[in-house]
Amino acid sequence: MSPSFNRYTRQVLLAGAVLLASFNIQAAGFYLTQIGTPGSLGTAGAANPTNTQGADAAWTNPAGMTGIDKDVFVAGMQMVVPKVEFDPSRADAGGEDGGNAGNRAYIPSAFYVKKVNERTRLGISVVAPQGGGVNYGDDFVGRYATYKAELAAVALSPSIGFRVSDRFSVGAGVSVIYTQYEQAIALNPAALDPLLGGLPDAKVRFDNATDVGYQPFVGLTWDMTDRLLLGVVYRGKMDVDLEGDVNIRNWSLPVGKPKINEIDIGWDNPQWLDVGLRFKVNEENYLFLNGGWQDWSEFSENGLSIPTGAGTVKATLDRDFDDTWYARAGFAHRIDSSSEFGFGLSYDSSPVRDSKRTIDLPLDEYYQFSAAYNRSIKPGLRYSLGATLMLVGDAEVKQTAQGVTFAGDFDRNAILFLGGTLRYEL
Repeated sequence: MSPSFNRYTRQVLLAGAVLLASFNIQAAGFYLTQIGTPGSLGTAGAANPTNTQGADAAWTNPAGMTGIDKDVFVAGMQMVVPKVEFDPSRADAGGEDGGNAGNRAYIPSAFYVKKVNERTRLGISVVAPQGGGVNYGDDFVGRYATYKAELAAVALSPSIGFRVSDRFSVGAGVSVIYTQYEQAIALNPAALDPLLGGLPDAKVRFDNATDVGYQPFVGLTWDMTDRLLLGVVYRGKMDVDLEGDVNIRNWSLPVGKPKINEIDIGWDNPQWLDVGLRFKVNEENYLFLNGGWQDWSEFSENGLSIPTGAGTVKATLDRDFDDTWYARAGFAHRIDSSSEFGFGLSYDSSPVRDSKRTIDLPLDEYYQFSAAYNRSIKPGLRYSLGATLMLVGDAEVKQTAQGVTFAGDFDRNAILFLGGTLRYEL
């Protein structure tokens, strides 16, 4: 294999060895605040750290489980409907805009809290904290960076909550997260030799790249007064080291197909600090305020390792990400003894400047508007329905991949979350 071809192989694979950010395709990171329950979906996540009433506290804040006086099980289903459309303003190699590249998805979840004694609660949850994908089609203007990608993550999280005093509780847990990632990019023959520009693109797929990682989390709740509750949750960093297969198709170049069968892709899921206040206005009304920080500068460096016939290619892609922050507010109203509703809004900052944004992870700031309704069916059994509309920034992109420049933005994109749950008191 010639030195020029080795350089070409390295260039192409580095261009594609990147992570795509699930449903929040333009959102500030890929942690999902919506887990389908009324407190998360109906308040734009504002009620998560001060949740002391639902079994989903086993994941949102384990200290909040001490506010639950019975064994409780909650099961839910959430549908995610994204509108992800790229509007190209420059396409040096031609191609299409990809249409609506978002993939609709259905996400189940389950939560259980066990009352051990007056002070101790045990919990377990199954959620999808990350996941989703896009498919622009293999004639996309940005196909030499990426044209299809899917990320799925499922977390099993045992947790414990302990009441230290009548007003103060602590909790801890660990999320065992299974991650799977797949991606496809096109190879540009002209990047190897301009005379090969008339040849069709080859296709490279990264398939079944998987990993199992561990993310610890701790929380506390403090009844500062009879009306004001403080909740704090910290989630630690998690190393992700995916190992998968490489498949190359449609190879028509006048050199032998590179002997590449495996790939390792690595990054760090960032640490996360979530702080919230819940204020009891009166017996029927509650106000939620929430803010937080996520360490996306830690995620900025993505690693790659590919064994080839000429040795192992190793490199690090630095995305120049910054840390992000968010602010959320929510309101809940009890209509009567059997029903209530809530709504919320939020803002999340962008981790990347316009000049550094790439098509594989085109993150931007976003706004969320949420509402939910829940009602008792009979004693011990309740249902809830909720929705969140996420409105995303333009996410302007100007990128050069494999010697080809393209540009555009994701104007007027949105993601709709629809969810429902059943709560059963055992």
